Amino acid sequence: MQLGAFSVSLSVKDLEASRTFYEQLGFEVFAGDMEKNYLIMKNESTLIGLFQGMFEQNILTFNPGWDQDAQNLERFTDVRDLQANLKAKGIAFLSEADVTTPGPASFVIADPDGNTILIDQHR
Repeated sequence: MQLGAFSVSLSVKDLEASRTFYEQLGFEVFAGDMEKNYLIMKNESTLIGLFQGMFEQNILTFNPGWDQDAQNLERFTDVRDLQANLKAKGIAFLSEADVTTPGPASFVIADPDGNTILIDQHR
């Protein structure tokens, strides 16, 4: 099962303070927009997303179709196929991808400890 690029999406109280902190750890802004209250930061192949006011808890995020540089992969497992595979295994869903449309879609599940996992396909 190919889940794609991995990042941790952090719910932050102060985007500027968090940006400064993670820059001190060697992260650089990779994508995002301060005016839209989010930044994606990168340190080598490690990605973190900083999101202010968008969600309550931290989220494990996977992006099918992307590598760690947000470049399109030639071959990948579509989010709808991942969803069908997990459903067949009895995984419960918090939200589901629309299986009637192609392209971008996402679904959300939670692990046994309540940690949220977002599978978010952008293409």
